[in-house]
Amino acid sequence: MPDPDVSQELGNLRKNIDAIDEKIVALLSDRQGIVEQVVSLKKAHNLPIYHPAREEDLISGRRRQGREAGLNPDFVEDLYRTIIRRSRVEQASQMSLKSVRPGAVILIVGGKGHMGSYFRKWFADAGYEVRSLDKDEWADAETLCRDTDLVILSVPINLTCKIARQISPYLPKKAVLADITSLKEVPVKAMLDSHPGPVLGLHPLFGSSTSTLDKQIIVATPGREDSSCQWILDQFVSWGSIIVRADAREHDEIMHIVQALRHFATFTFGSFLSRRKVELSRTLEFSSPIYRLEIGMVGRLFAQDPSLYYEIIMASPQRRTLLKEYVASMNENIELLEKEDKSLFQGEFMKIAEWFGPFSDQAMRESTYLINKLIERF
Repeated sequence: MPDPDVSQELGNLRKNIDAIDEKIVALLSDRQGIVEQVVSLKKAHNLPIYHPAREEDLISGRRRQGREAGLNPDFVEDLYRTIIRRSRVEQASQMSLKSVRPGAVILIVGGKGHMGSYFRKWFADAGYEVRSLDKDEWADAETLCRDTDLVILSVPINLTCKIARQISPYLPKKAVLADITSLKEVPVKAMLDSHPGPVLGLHPLFGSSTSTLDKQIIVATPGREDSSCQWILDQFVSWGSIIVRADAREHDEIMHIVQALRHFATFTFGSFLSRRKVELSRTLEFSSPIYRLEIGMVGRLFAQDPSLYYEIIMASPQRRTLLKEYVASMNENIELLEKEDKSLFQGEFMKIAEWFGPFSDQAMRESTYLINKLIERF
């Protein structure tokens, strides 16, 4: 049996901890009250939710304070990043009810699809009149396009140019015509050729399962009359999104790597495992956290719509050429296996490491953070 005096002292210490915890929760409530005042001010003046410099200054200050107080600064940073993230999400949920252009009418072509439905909800919640035009409703196209301020094409990549030509005769000249496909050069040109008014290329780098637009990236590609399109970008910023501006060619070249190559490499890895009939559940019993992360990303791909990934991977001849080059480069590495030459492998490894440069250190820090989070979860 424990010593009664020790039990009494332990009980008193736990009561002190409980009292401190109650104060922490009360202080978080006070903080949230001030955050709500900030939201009101931002809504009144259409200010963005995300303020990177302010957040990093805050984190640096709390790390310094934690270190001086004898606390692990990494622990303090994790805590405050959670608090700040929650604050941004709360702000985004309230800012979603604010339109930056009251009274604007928005038509989403493909509004019943995954991304179309997603954006319909966001714009409708902000108070816009939102209409939807789908493939069985083209008889109503002229009526649905009347008095629109923004028309978003949310259709498969291979149909975007055709739909742009098909919808344009019905559009008011003042209406912004935009698309949300993962290619930009060809669709933006098709919209410019079809519609004489404002044109904007958009590419949301997230899917329809995203619960918040907080820090979600949207690439904006200029088309025509940028000033007439700015309110749309301002709306996304008010919801917490980060706008990355790029011309159409640069966007597509980067997306060949960021999307097509990444998805194809993941597809290829999954295909190899499937053909080998690898027992995934057994490998997870032996897995390191980094393997679990990697296999999780592979499994995530195959939990989604195959037609969507076909369209992304096969979107253009340039992408298919790049992927063939990738497969060829893998075949070139067979030499490393056949020669079993350690110095050859190390030499190639060091050349690649030199090319990665300082990013390798950043990647080590970020992946270590993810691994630690995964260990906490599993």
